[in-house]
Amino acid sequence: MDEQNAAPKMQGHNRITILLSINAAAIVIAGVLVASAIIFNGGLEFRMVGERSDIVEDNANEMSLLESVSDSEASTTVDLNHIKNDDYISTSSHEFDSSAVPDGELWNETNITIYATPDIDICVSGSLSDLGDMYWQTSNSDVISGFYNSARTWLGFDSSTCRYPVIKGIGTTTITAGTYDGKRKDSITVNVVMPPVEQWKHEVLTLVNKIRIKNNLSQLAWGDTCEIAADTRADETKTLYSHTRPDGTTWETVCPAPSEGGASGENLAIGNGAVSPSSVVALWMGSEGHRANILNSEFTNLAVGFKFDLDSEYKTYWSQFFSTY
Repeated sequence: MDEQNAAPKMQGHNRITILLSINAAAIVIAGVLVASAIIFNGGLEFRMVGERSDIVEDNANEMSLLESVSDSEASTTVDLNHIKNDDYISTSSHEFDSSAVPDGELWNETNITIYATPDIDICVSGSLSDLGDMYWQTSNSDVISGFYNSARTWLGFDSSTCRYPVIKGIGTTTITAGTYDGKRKDSITVNVVMPPVEQWKHEVLTLVNKIRIKNNLSQLAWGDTCEIAADTRADETKTLYSHTRPDGTTWETVCPAPSEGGASGENLAIGNGAVSPSSVVALWMGSEGHRANILNSEFTNLAVGFKFDLDSEYKTYWSQFFSTY
């Protein structure tokens, strides 16, 4: 199905716009309706939705993990690099510190707190360059079990200075990194906490309204009528990532239009490209069809659903339910 054919469909009084997105590991795949599965690089499985692909970035061959170290091998001090700032991407409250670090060290900080989604990569100071190959280790594999050998470059992180952590639980660990030539070695305490679910849902609405203002569109109100429905749909994508619900009904049945009629639309996203309000909105805005829902002048309300399950396959599950009611 091409972008033109993915346009809104008519059903009774409802104009139905259906689109979804997925990111798993370094793969970003978007499509409509037909669920299937694909295999990349030696058995790594990524769920996809067929009929259309918007973006494919395959870095799965870089995903081997480094061994952990004991507490006795670690000492203290990360700078965070952020998703590239843009009109629809907000930065986190943690400022990236690019000032010079002492000889032999990598960071100007002793500890940081990150969300378990995770919403950031862990990076060394931006003032450093020409580091060569580096090793990254963790003292508590129950919290962070290791690191992928590549940053999420498609979200703006530099793979030469950043690593994407493999988060396994809530708690504290010490990260140690260094250069193989022995010139630099440093450590930092990392506290991993749960994401603020309700706050993030409303931040998605704020980001969407910033986009709509820029495009001379009216702001959307919080969709009280379909708020529970949006959370239900986010939860249902853990079982079935599709605009068809697990019970076999279509997505709009979760919050049907009133008898006098109305319009509604749905965007979905799951996986590690959707780890924060800014990144999930960026993912949707990077797809023509999802962007069309966000910029639809007919919609007046937006309810956002978000579920986080650290023990599940994709961990982060989002929905947007647009409506005129």
